[in-house]
Amino acid sequence: MYRPSDQIDYNIIGESIQVVEIELDPGETVIAEAGAMLYMEDGIQFDTKMGDGSDANSSILGKLFQAGSRWIMGESLFMTHFTNRGGRGPAGKSKVGFSAPYPGTIVPVNLSSMYRSELLVQKDAFLCAALGTKVSIAFNKKLGSGLFGGEGFILQKLQGDGLAFIHAGGTIIKRQLNNETLRVDTGCIVGFESTISYDIDRAGGLKSMIFGGEGIFLATLHGTGTVWLQSMPVRKLIQALLPNGGNSDKGSSVLGQFFEQ
Repeated sequence: MYRPSDQIDYNIIGESIQVVEIELDPGETVIAEAGAMLYMEDGIQFDTKMGDGSDANSSILGKLFQAGSRWIMGESLFMTHFTNRGGRGPAGKSKVGFSAPYPGTIVPVNLSSMYRSELLVQKDAFLCAALGTKVSIAFNKKLGSGLFGGEGFILQKLQGDGLAFIHAGGTIIKRQLNNETLRVDTGCIVGFESTISYDIDRAGGLKSMIFGGEGIFLATLHGTGTVWLQSMPVRKLIQALLPNGGNSDKGSSVLGQFFEQ
């Protein structure tokens, strides 16, 4: 049986490199990716656990399966649980802050407003969420989406009735589709509701594919629901920072030496 999500309060700080500050009442918990915590006040205690804690009756085998799923996604086997065990602020409240892994935007999503209370996001978009949120994997059923989409075969599925926070590079654009089709650069998709179908199409004719500069394939999103896009995926950010788009000798710059390590 899945537990209701904790009802957390939050504040997003900053503009280009953001931090989300979560305020917890005594006994409330927020889960986060390993290494995302920036600071925490007195009263906050953290535990590294195998699983998201959404199913209080989960067996050891179930927790191992969930950890294995996270390993497949390239994430840490463990998640960190931050709980207010008795803060010193008004009414015993305490705060914990989480920072984004690279420049971009943090967006709060109320999962209870989603279709089936679930959201599909790219595998590194999840930052943190209220305890009770289930974080699992979802596979793209179409071969083309898996081979040529920026998301690959594996997406993260967020399920629950509380707040989850996702992160993306640059500016996040929120689009509402009403039985419409949207074609997007494959790496610029952050997430979408499960009512949206996701596929890969060729980027025009042969000449456009080779010389258009938009890549060979584009992602096609179709249906009714909400879509989140990012203006600067991390791969584009790295290409922009490296000399000549990363095609020059890495050892020729300090930044190149950093990426070479």
